[in-house]
Amino acid sequence: MTADLFLGVDVGTYETKGVLVAPDGRVEATAAIGHAVIFPKAGWAEHDPEKTWWGEVCDVTRTLLRSVSADRVKGVGISAIGADVLPVDERMNPLRNGILYGVDTRAVDEIAEMNYRFGEDAIFEASGNVLSSQATGPKVLWIMKNEPDVYAKARWFVSATTFIVARLTGRVVIDHFSAGLHHPTYDPRTQGWNEDFLDGILQVHRMPEIQWSHEVAGTVTDWAAEQTGLVAGTPVSTGTIDAGAEALSVGVIEPGEMMLMYGSTVFMIQVTENKAARDRRLWAGPYLFPETWCLLAGMATSGSLTRWFRDHLAADLLAAEAAGGQEAYAALATEAAASPPGSNGVIVLPYFSGERTPINDPQAKGTIFGLSLTHTRGDLFRAVLEGIGHGIKQHVELFTEMGALPSVIRAVGGGTKNPTWLQSVSDITGVRQEVPPVTVGACYGDAVLAGIAVGELSPEVIRDWQAGGATVVPDPETAATYRPLHQIYSSLYGATKEQMHRLHRLGY
Repeated sequence: MTADLFLGVDVGTYETKGVLVAPDGRVEATAAIGHAVIFPKAGWAEHDPEKTWWGEVCDVTRTLLRSVSADRVKGVGISAIGADVLPVDERMNPLRNGILYGVDTRAVDEIAEMNYRFGEDAIFEASGNVLSSQATGPKVLWIMKNEPDVYAKARWFVSATTFIVARLTGRVVIDHFSAGLHHPTYDPRTQGWNEDFLDGILQVHRMPEIQWSHEVAGTVTDWAAEQTGLVAGTPVSTGTIDAGAEALSVGVIEPGEMMLMYGSTVFMIQVTENKAARDRRLWAGPYLFPETWCLLAGMATSGSLTRWFRDHLAADLLAAEAAGGQEAYAALATEAAASPPGSNGVIVLPYFSGERTPINDPQAKGTIFGLSLTHTRGDLFRAVLEGIGHGIKQHVELFTEMGALPSVIRAVGGGTKNPTWLQSVSDITGVRQEVPPVTVGACYGDAVLAGIAVGELSPEVIRDWQAGGATVVPDPETAATYRPLHQIYSSLYGATKEQMHRLHRLGY
């Protein structure tokens, strides 16, 4: 008798990944497809929803089903980037490219307009969040003002996850965790859409229905079965944003537990005991399951910055990789490891696509500070990694200030493959990191949600699946080296903010 399997598929910023998981957590098969982000203008970031979101979900699923019978898949879980905005017509056809999350900073003027119209304090009081480049409300307003034909034709404004689940099932739904990041239109007090902040921007009937991540959204339609290779009638969970699925994948369930995701961006989620925990420098909202809440933080660049560095400053290593040599990232990691902690005095502000938390400044600019003719590429790459670490430390300090010091930090994502990066983050922040044994990522959490949706799993099963793993412990001597450098890092933004904004006004 063949065992049941749960399918999880995640569409990330630069990669779509899928996994088939057995009820005991064993990974039966994985598949992945890389893709590009479209940057039409400085500060804009988009995906092709037809090719990247739907097309790659179909391709990854078909690849996975080459090795197993489709009737073994008892449930499907989906996650994707967010919070993002895609206008679609009645038949779920995209009307433009999807506008990405906080790395897309086009709606600066619309943020100011909404703050003026509704009041910053009123927005924060109602939603628990301030408007930033992460907010979807201003991006919808941007479409309304700049693409009125698209706006008028749109039947719904959806996220990537909603779009994919709707293509699979025919139902237009979004989970509470994802909806909670659609600032300022979600009201955590009522756990529904706030029509006051939709007024004049978007009618509530053009927004998805809200459910919990683990609830069944619907079943695979005949058309979707033809597209994906799945069996028609297979249940599909509502799903969530990739960061939420990633947190579940490493066992972040109880208050005090935090996920630190080393992805295209750094994302942090800490489960809290109540919805009252909030701060203007962070995000807050419901977590994946009823009566669970969380604080969230997200930097604008992380893996996307290391990718930029590799592509533009390490072309020789990419060429060597293409010729069958060492993988370029691994070679860069070796160069960084040869540079001492502190990168010989180079400090990087990783604001290469503005910055989200804690400064929430879409006009911030990336900075490489302290250069001399003695510095090497290894120094620069290590400084990039350490700059992200200093940004993480600012968040740890903020969580501590709020009385929400995490009881455990579980690290996940591609960056966990770089031991120099992991160690430097622990040394800079002074925090231990646990790295679980299975680091497949968000799609692993999606498989859990699929199993919960069909009644075969519980959230707690992930603890057994992820028992063991490695721990990264701060080194006191190295931590002392980083303290004065962190002070310089923390002062650089304030010292250069005015000039950063001047550059933005000049169109750069």
